[in-house]
Amino acid sequence: MAENTNRSVFGFHGVFGILISIVGLLFIWAVLMSQAVVVQQAAAKKPYDPAPLRDIKNLKMRSVDNKNFAFQKKDN
Repeated sequence: MAENTNRSVFGFHGVFGILISIVGLLFIWAVLMSQAVVVQQAAAKKPYDPAPLRDIKNLKMRSVDNKNFAFQKKDN
Protein backbone atom coordinates (compact mmCIF):
# COMPACT_ATOMS: atom_id res chain seq x y z
CA MET A 1 0.00 0.00 0.00
CA ALA A 2 1.28 3.47 -0.93
CA GLU A 3 2.12 5.87 1.85
CA ASN A 4 0.35 9.23 1.87
CA THR A 5 3.14 11.79 1.66
CA ASN A 6 1.04 14.58 0.15
CA ARG A 7 -0.12 16.14 3.44
CA SER A 8 -0.51 19.80 4.23
CA VAL A 9 -2.03 21.58 7.22
CA PHE A 10 -3.05 24.54 5.04
CA GLY A 11 -4.50 22.48 2.17
CA PHE A 12 -8.17 22.57 1.22
CA HIS A 13 -8.71 19.50 3.36
CA GLY A 14 -7.09 21.02 6.47
CA VAL A 15 -7.45 24.26 8.41
CA PHE A 16 -7.77 26.30 5.23
CA GLY A 17 -10.75 24.23 4.13
CA ILE A 18 -12.45 24.73 7.48
CA LEU A 19 -11.84 28.49 7.26
CA ILE A 20 -13.29 28.59 3.75
CA SER A 21 -16.42 26.76 4.92
CA ILE A 22 -16.85 29.04 7.95
CA VAL A 23 -16.41 32.18 5.86
CA GLY A 24 -18.87 30.81 3.31
CA LEU A 25 -21.47 30.08 5.97
CA LEU A 26 -20.99 33.52 7.53
CA PHE A 27 -21.42 35.12 4.11
CA ILE A 28 -24.67 33.21 3.49
CA TRP A 29 -25.90 34.18 6.97
CA ALA A 30 -25.06 37.85 6.37
CA VAL A 31 -26.90 37.89 3.03
CA LEU A 32 -30.00 36.25 4.51
CA MET A 33 -30.03 38.59 7.52
CA SER A 34 -29.64 41.68 5.35
CA GLN A 35 -32.49 40.54 3.12
CA ALA A 36 -34.66 39.90 6.20
CA VAL A 37 -33.97 43.44 7.45
CA VAL A 38 -34.87 44.90 4.05
CA VAL A 39 -38.15 42.96 3.96
CA GLN A 40 -39.01 43.97 7.53
CA GLN A 41 -38.32 47.64 6.81
CA ALA A 42 -40.48 47.50 3.70
CA ALA A 43 -43.31 45.91 5.68
CA ALA A 44 -43.04 48.60 8.35
CA LYS A 45 -43.22 51.41 5.78
CA LYS A 46 -46.10 49.91 3.79
CA PRO A 47 -48.20 47.58 5.92
CA TYR A 48 -50.77 45.19 4.52
CA ASP A 49 -54.09 46.87 3.78
CA PRO A 50 -57.04 44.54 4.43
CA ALA A 51 -59.57 47.07 3.07
CA PRO A 52 -60.30 45.22 -0.21
CA LEU A 53 -61.26 42.10 1.76
CA ARG A 54 -63.80 43.86 3.97
CA ASP A 55 -66.37 44.07 1.20
CA ILE A 56 -67.87 40.71 0.30
CA LYS A 57 -68.49 41.84 -3.28
CA ASN A 58 -64.72 41.98 -3.94
CA LEU A 59 -64.28 38.28 -3.15
CA LYS A 60 -64.68 35.62 -5.80
CA MET A 61 -67.11 32.97 -4.66
CA ARG A 62 -67.40 29.66 -6.45
CA SER A 63 -70.75 28.76 -4.94
CA VAL A 64 -73.46 30.06 -2.65
CA ASP A 65 -72.72 27.24 -0.21
CA ASN A 66 -69.16 28.47 0.16
CA LYS A 67 -70.39 31.99 0.94
CA ASN A 68 -72.85 30.73 3.53
CA PHE A 69 -70.17 28.62 5.19
CA ALA A 70 -67.48 31.30 5.24
CA PHE A 71 -69.65 34.23 6.38
CA GLN A 72 -71.89 32.93 9.12
CA LYS A 73 -73.81 35.41 11.25
CA LYS A 74 -73.29 35.23 14.99
CA ASP A 75 -76.45 35.15 17.06
CA ASN A 76 -76.06 37.22 20.22
